[in-house]
Amino acid sequence: MHRAIPVFAAAVLLAACDRGAEQTPAANAAAPAATPAAATQPAPAQQLNTLVEEYYDKFLELNPLNATFIDDHRYDDRLANDLSPDWMAESLALEKDYLAKVQALDGSALTGQDRLSYDIFLRDRRTAIEGYDFPGELIPVNQFFSLPNFFAMLGSGTSVQPFATYDDYQHFLSRMRDYGVWIDQAIANMKQGVERGVVQPRVVIERTIPQLEAQIVEDWTKSLFHRPIESMPESITPEQKTELTTAYEQAVTGAVVPAYKRLRDYLRDEYLPHTRATVGLTALPNGEAWYAYLVKTTTTTDLTPDQIHQIGLDEVARVHGEMEAVKTQVGFKGTLQEFFKHLRTDPKFYYKDPQQLLDAYAAQKAKVAAAAPKLFSLMPKADFEIRPVEEFRAKSSAAAQYQPASPDGKRPGIFYVNTYDLKARPNYTVEAIFLHEAAPGHHFQISIQQELPGLPRFRRFGGYTAYDEGWGLYAETLGKELGMYQDPYQYYGKLSAEMLRCIRLVTDTGMHAKGWTREQALKYMLDNSSMPETDATAEIERYIAIPSQALAYKVGQLKISELRAKSEKALGDRFDIREFHKLVLEDGALPLDVLEAKIDRWIAQ
Repeated sequence: MHRAIPVFAAAVLLAACDRGAEQTPAANAAAPAATPAAATQPAPAQQLNTLVEEYYDKFLELNPLNATFIDDHRYDDRLANDLSPDWMAESLALEKDYLAKVQALDGSALTGQDRLSYDIFLRDRRTAIEGYDFPGELIPVNQFFSLPNFFAMLGSGTSVQPFATYDDYQHFLSRMRDYGVWIDQAIANMKQGVERGVVQPRVVIERTIPQLEAQIVEDWTKSLFHRPIESMPESITPEQKTELTTAYEQAVTGAVVPAYKRLRDYLRDEYLPHTRATVGLTALPNGEAWYAYLVKTTTTTDLTPDQIHQIGLDEVARVHGEMEAVKTQVGFKGTLQEFFKHLRTDPKFYYKDPQQLLDAYAAQKAKVAAAAPKLFSLMPKADFEIRPVEEFRAKSSAAAQYQPASPDGKRPGIFYVNTYDLKARPNYTVEAIFLHEAAPGHHFQISIQQELPGLPRFRRFGGYTAYDEGWGLYAETLGKELGMYQDPYQYYGKLSAEMLRCIRLVTDTGMHAKGWTREQALKYMLDNSSMPETDATAEIERYIAIPSQALAYKVGQLKISELRAKSEKALGDRFDIREFHKLVLEDGALPLDVLEAKIDRWIAQ
């Protein structure tokens, strides 16, 4: 929490997820990327382009997983010890160095995208530097996102780590050796956190321990890390296969599994007794300032926790009114609370097996693909596929998540569907979830951003949670225009999903700024939604683990919807929804105030 969550984390959290992705693979673009007009650019623009690309190359060297995620494979054999004092000092120095270098340029001489890049780059560096005031490195693991979970996904061969050549396998062997260093640093940091009173809530660690235990296997052939051995490409010779199998067995049994065991044992035997009963970030030293920083960073606004809490209460009341209308439409005679209970308990609202759930999402893919051109002139080239969430992390994962495609589109995006506990996956939520996580939500926004020619890499592969998640939630509001939500229960599913985001404003700020307990927050969620208790519990515990991230959705969506309404009112018959969506998406992720200024200029013109 002391710095922005890197690209690989943001991708996993796009369900979620501080969290926070080149037409050609970055591995072939080690030199600074030039814009098409580079030869005729004035000196300040050339200097800016050189500096921001220099910065990004150094950033990737410090953050090799980020490089892998954007198909820059120069550092596939490295895993940064990004919890160590040396790494943090080097990272902070990089931020300060390039803040000073870009500040020294004459910003007034820049125009268009160059001026936008200048302003965003300076803003990002200042935000990152401020984050080092807060000791997030002392609480490095949680059940929702941390490296131990992601490393297992990486090693399974189903994520971004390539396993196509002999060298690829050697690279991950090296990363497995580095993994133990990271784990030992995490343990050392948590010991320091105990001394300083910076510790996780007990519930976070109780949920994390079983995830670690899932990776501690006696038979290494049952490990996720064995899967790349089971599916070696034909280009690897029999001799190489024998060599790699032996090397992987030694690495998994001698390094990786013992590292998971060391962390599990430390958390269970030493750390757990020192965890706290409180759940709010403000219970930690300097916690009020820490949470305020996260809120500002997550929302890219100056809204205070109290203001966001009130917006949440108002939005909960508004959506309740719409839910009452659906209840009347379907002829339900009881109260809204009784309607919630009916939706939680009637078997007709739930699938009987996981494949039914996966098939339902597959059907939405074809439907949206046919309708999208009515609302979008700008659409991604990359495709995506639908997969179930891996079993080891399903219990604590959100209902769905999106992992971006590779920049060149050769590796498709992945829309992960959680098939664990089908009684927590009502069928009336399918359309809204698909619109948010897949198309035209995260898959559209992230892929379009990655495919933009000429933008510097820090913008093509960066993001702002309020913009990213705000777009995802805004995409849910497009259902009727795309021919969806014809079934009133599916429209209720949209309202249910929106209600969740409204409740997040209340419960996240309630726990982290107003002293609410986990139980208070859970009761508020269950009282105000039809969400099954399993899901509601996972949601509340997610907000405990990653404070402020959940605020981004509704804050961002309200701003995008506000800008659309303003544009429609100002332009009348001249308003073009395809052009509006193009304007929102064509520059990649932007801070909300920068996006608003852009739309205001469009209206004025």
